[in-house]
Amino acid sequence: MAMASILGSPAFLARPPTKPQLSCSQTPRSQQPIRSQPEPSAQPPSPPPPKPQQKPKVAAESTDWIASGLTRRFGLGAGLAWVGFLAVGVVSEQIKTRLEVSREQANTKVVEKEEEVVLPNGIRYTELRVGGGASPRPGDLVVIDLQGRAEGSSDAFVDTFGEGKRPLALVMGSRPYTKGMCEGVEYVLRSMKAGGKRRVTVPPALGFGDDGADLGAGVRIPASATLEFIVQVDKVSIAPS
Repeated sequence: MAMASILGSPAFLARPPTKPQLSCSQTPRSQQPIRSQPEPSAQPPSPPPPKPQQKPKVAAESTDWIASGLTRRFGLGAGLAWVGFLAVGVVSEQIKTRLEVSREQANTKVVEKEEEVVLPNGIRYTELRVGGGASPRPGDLVVIDLQGRAEGSSDAFVDTFGEGKRPLALVMGSRPYTKGMCEGVEYVLRSMKAGGKRRVTVPPALGFGDDGADLGAGVRIPASATLEFIVQVDKVSIAPS
């Protein structure tokens, strides 16, 4: 009875039930299902990028053996002289006209009648071919072929003639001498020209003296030996002034 009187009272019927209101600042959040992220699968390591293929190097003709030989035998100055020749001398060689080259070759003459020349210092030489190129001066780089043996011996202690053999390179006026060279050979070179060839006899005083010389590899020049050489000037590179 009491509950029916309350529900049927005019105050309860006049006020409808209120619904909860949301403010503009409060918007309903839609709840999204949380998706579980799959664990990254283990991938095999990628192969390293291929290395670029290098083109095979073509061996070029090199003159390093001359520079290294000059440095070992004559010191750094001679090696630098050869480098200077490559930097300066090669350019001058390249700008030579064909007329100059042909003139140099034309002036090289084979001697028809060989005659021995005796110098005051005891050196004797016979001209085999008169060169038509330049004469070496102190400081010039000279490339020569050389064959030498002691007088009365058939064994050569130096021989650069022949296929596959390398000529000798020296700087005029430099010391010590390269293998097989001596003061007498250098003296003769001063009056030769590029392209020339001589048979030379050197007395002991201008050769290896009273003690002789040990050239290594079992090659020894006897004491007080007179030396016989064949000298050929292949190239004279004039040092830049």
